[in-house]
Amino acid sequence: MNTIIKTYFTKQTQAAPLAVFRVFFGVMMFVSIIRFWSNGWIEKLYITPKFHFSYYGFEWVQPLGNYTYILFAICAFSALMVAVGFKYRMAIIAFFLSFTYIELMDKTTYLNHYYFISCVSFLMIFLPANSYFSFDAKNLKKSSFYIPNWTVDSIKVMLVIVYFYAGLAKLNSDWLLKAMPLKIWLPSKYDIPFLGNFMQQEWVHYAFSWSGALYDLAIPFLLLYKRTRWFAFILVIIFHVLTRVLFPIGMFPFIMIVSALIFFDASVHHKILQVVSKIFKINKAEIDNKIKKVFFKKRMNASKAIVATLLVLQLIIPWRYLAYPDELFWTEEGYRFSWRVMLMEKAGYAQFKVKDSVTGKQFHVDNSDFLNTFQEKQMSFQPDFILEYAHFLGNHFASQGHKNLEVYVESYVALNGRLSQPFIDPTVDLLQQKESFKHKPWILEFNDDIKGL
Repeated sequence: MNTIIKTYFTKQTQAAPLAVFRVFFGVMMFVSIIRFWSNGWIEKLYITPKFHFSYYGFEWVQPLGNYTYILFAICAFSALMVAVGFKYRMAIIAFFLSFTYIELMDKTTYLNHYYFISCVSFLMIFLPANSYFSFDAKNLKKSSFYIPNWTVDSIKVMLVIVYFYAGLAKLNSDWLLKAMPLKIWLPSKYDIPFLGNFMQQEWVHYAFSWSGALYDLAIPFLLLYKRTRWFAFILVIIFHVLTRVLFPIGMFPFIMIVSALIFFDASVHHKILQVVSKIFKINKAEIDNKIKKVFFKKRMNASKAIVATLLVLQLIIPWRYLAYPDELFWTEEGYRFSWRVMLMEKAGYAQFKVKDSVTGKQFHVDNSDFLNTFQEKQMSFQPDFILEYAHFLGNHFASQGHKNLEVYVESYVALNGRLSQPFIDPTVDLLQQKESFKHKPWILEFNDDIKGL
């Protein structure tokens, strides 16, 4: 076994696939940041709100007021530097830090694909993605036509994990036997040309549910197998274009489409780079002739260990929900960062009561005084949001001179088309509860059962 591992890590492959991935990744990230900026979301999501929900352990990460625009500018500029491979190591570190800081500023905006981008950009810090077809590679001492095989395979493994775990998560009774939540979402797409009428049909809801699960489970293996690779790539395009048409999920479908190119042989990537070369009038043939026999020589033992650790963690983290009792979709303990994509439709109601424990006087809180509509919606059905908001209310009213404070919440949540039911124990003073990775016993029991992973 040791011999096989050692032999594998000595193998080299052409650098073109990693170069193409770097170029498209950088361009996509630049476009994503500009799109976010132009839609006014920086101000709406990070500057205007009076309060921001923090990730546990990262409460110190907060929006920077108007300087938040500078943070986004750094992120966009570093993405361009990554794309062209200029000062690549500095650029990818700057992108990872700035993008991840943006992601951590408010968990209200959590999306799996933001997490995916942070993971991939961290991974790319340790890959020689600038050794070919980059400004850095103009220095022939830093360029190479070949790179370690594992550097390309690591991105493939990351994509396999994302797809396969997303497929495993769909193997539950709500998704497969009730077509939930697609049965709720798809009928609202009645105005889509050609497809609108089909979206009203129940059989279509089930077809989408089952095909979605099969797609996620099968596509990584179809991409890995050379004979089915082009067929798989066509499926990738169809699937992600369709999801983009049906759901407002931004740039993610396009990011996944271009990421799938990493599975193709180097010949395909050389053709892509040839097209790019013609557009920007780059003499690719001359570059290739100078370095065609150059192999990557730098030792990367530390990089191997870090990349391996990241991938192993990605295999383990999605299973942490098994350490918690009760229904995952209800409590959401261990739900985030596990590649569970679009599995739930939850709607909640949360009425907070602030009470003086000595006098018994109490009053109800108007959530709109502190939260915008999007924040209030997300808070209403996520326990950690409810707890954090309760502590914010306690601190806010204490600063106004109120004493002996207790904060309670009356809350109801509806999950995947079920009737709403009580969510948080209304007799528990949330100010006495502390955030941690432990189970939250003040979440009331779910009165149904969802079978599956």
